[in-house]
Amino acid sequence: MPDPRFEDTVAVVTGAASGIGRETALQFAREGARVVVADVNEGGGAETVRLVAEAGGAAVFERCDVSDAGEVAALVDGAVEHWGRIDAMINNAGVGGLRAPTADYPDHDWEKTLAVNAGGVFYGTKHALRHMVPAGRGSVVNVASVAGIAGFAGSVAYCASKHAAVGVTRAAALEVARTGVTVNAVCPVFTDTPMVDDIKTYDPKLGDTLERRIPVGRLGTVAEIAAAILYLCGPDARFLTGLALPLDGGITAA
Repeated sequence: MPDPRFEDTVAVVTGAASGIGRETALQFAREGARVVVADVNEGGGAETVRLVAEAGGAAVFERCDVSDAGEVAALVDGAVEHWGRIDAMINNAGVGGLRAPTADYPDHDWEKTLAVNAGGVFYGTKHALRHMVPAGRGSVVNVASVAGIAGFAGSVAYCASKHAAVGVTRAAALEVARTGVTVNAVCPVFTDTPMVDDIKTYDPKLGDTLERRIPVGRLGTVAEIAAAILYLCGPDARFLTGLALPLDGGITAA
């Protein structure tokens, strides 16, 4: 049975062609929401829409490069035009991970990482708020990282971009705090996703140490991260805003 919390919800999820984004789209759909699946990966996005339909949900795919302000504006406006409203904006699309020491970091990697991870969060938050604030309701959840609240050697651009995502979250939350709209972030540690698979491919030795660095002794799962995202969009979280929630198996406590 659909969860009545989300029966009338329209959710936009960026980076929904795989990983955390796909699982978030599926969880929303299973609980009654209508979902806009956004990604640059058209094949993966179409597969997510198929899986949503298979689960009895409703979804449409929109190709969107979140580093492009115009495309993000069109994505959000299109969702409102298609379904008449937007209730949840999940800014999940991202690139990055561990690439190279700071001194050797390629400039183009820095620029791309900031454009997608920070720019995408800013544009998604900005354009969702254009519709949410006048409506007096809505939830923005930005997918940051524990790298947005701590440093990790060899990941300068990723850390910078995720710190920016947390900063956007906190500032925007304060700006709209009295409007009925909440803005929060989730900060996962290493999660079992294609992005972590890429890290393992780039540096197998580093990949072997990921789980050992997490106090609970395992990677996070996409289902766990998506469940937290949905909670932040639900009625029980209306008093939570400006939060950067670590989903990290205890790593920040250490």
